[in-house]
Amino acid sequence: MERIFIIGYMGSGKTTIGKRLAKSLSLAFIDLDAYIENKYRKSVPDLFAEKGEEEFRKIESRSLREVAEIEDVVISTGGGTPCFFDNMEVMNRAGLTIYLEAHPEDLAAHLLAAKTVRPLITGKPKEELIPFITEHLSRRESHYRKAQVIYPIDRMITKDEIHLTVRGIEQQLKGGNRHDI
Repeated sequence: MERIFIIGYMGSGKTTIGKRLAKSLSLAFIDLDAYIENKYRKSVPDLFAEKGEEEFRKIESRSLREVAEIEDVVISTGGGTPCFFDNMEVMNRAGLTIYLEAHPEDLAAHLLAAKTVRPLITGKPKEELIPFITEHLSRRESHYRKAQVIYPIDRMITKDEIHLTVRGIEQQLKGGNRHDI
């Protein structure tokens, strides 16, 4: 039985890396946001707007507990998932947690290139994005650092860069080292 949780700030590549890692390890893949959207038949931005952040975080926490029961899976979480309730402890008890650690400049580049709507940064002009990410990331960092594996990433724009990241994570997992890479 294997269960791997991919955590990190929005734009860190959790879904991209999670999908590729799951395929490489012959595991199923679940994106927690997609799971929530399928269950509630609404997009995360719509749920966030309709219910507010507090209620959305409760939905997210309940959904996390549901997927944490599934075996042989890689689960990518939302950027805020580890930061609310006891979600980080739930993930650490249920499986292996991997934090994709990225610099604010790289996160901003990923977010600006992404097609996904992110409720926390909607309407932020480019010049405000890096300072916002820097400040927001500093508040979340203590939660992310509770992960069993911390994997630093740089820009992952090309398929080769993504492939190298997945290979690096696999090597770390095979080596059995559960600390910073």
